[in-house]
Amino acid sequence: MSGYFDELAVRLRERGVPEDTVTATVADLTAYLAESGGDPEEEFGPAAGFARQLGAAPATENAAESSTWRWTADIFVDEHHLNEFGDQGWEVDRVDAAGRFVCHRDEDNPQRWEYRREVVTRKGRPALVEELAPDGWEPCGTWFFYEYFKRPKAASLGPDAELGAPPRAPGKGAFFSKRFFLLIGFCAVCLVLSLVLLSGVSGGGAGFLVGLLAGAAGGALAALGALWFQARRGRDGSG
Repeated sequence: MSGYFDELAVRLRERGVPEDTVTATVADLTAYLAESGGDPEEEFGPAAGFARQLGAAPATENAAESSTWRWTADIFVDEHHLNEFGDQGWEVDRVDAAGRFVCHRDEDNPQRWEYRREVVTRKGRPALVEELAPDGWEPCGTWFFYEYFKRPKAASLGPDAELGAPPRAPGKGAFFSKRFFLLIGFCAVCLVLSLVLLSGVSGGGAGFLVGLLAGAAGGALAALGALWFQARRGRDGSG
């Protein structure tokens, strides 16, 4: 595995990709394979070809910098931003261990992409992938019980899916909504109330510990419940 990533790093440097981007990319891919247990060449193909995919032609340093991009968003706005950036030519390769969408854009021939998010039910991920495949959707990332899919817009738009002069990559890498911060605030209130009520009932340090654990559990369950509801609500078309 180390030999593959050594070659990948060399190929990326040859294409003008900055050293910090090379280091971060290799670290992300190594962590991904350590978790999945896969073989790098089976997962990504030959190192030279994968380097061409990750880093566009080394015409200029700026072009190399803009060809790859990592960003994240909360569950309330991730689909919106995925399709917004997909219209700018950004193709998602995977979701990394930090929950970021790892994207690249073909600087020579950019095209539009569209995305959707699905909840993985008890039927499992393979059944979901098989269900969406006939319509051209392919998986591009997993995050907890969410599965993300992509497909090129060329299938529906034809030549209009090509981009002549796409905008530069956004200057930031995190997009969080007001509803996300409200959810965080709600969970914090649950935690504080649980601490106050349960420590008052139980008394002493033991009561504080019980309140802390109960509050954390209650807040986590409330957050997961809200995110699950939001995902199902959005997919059912009622939101």
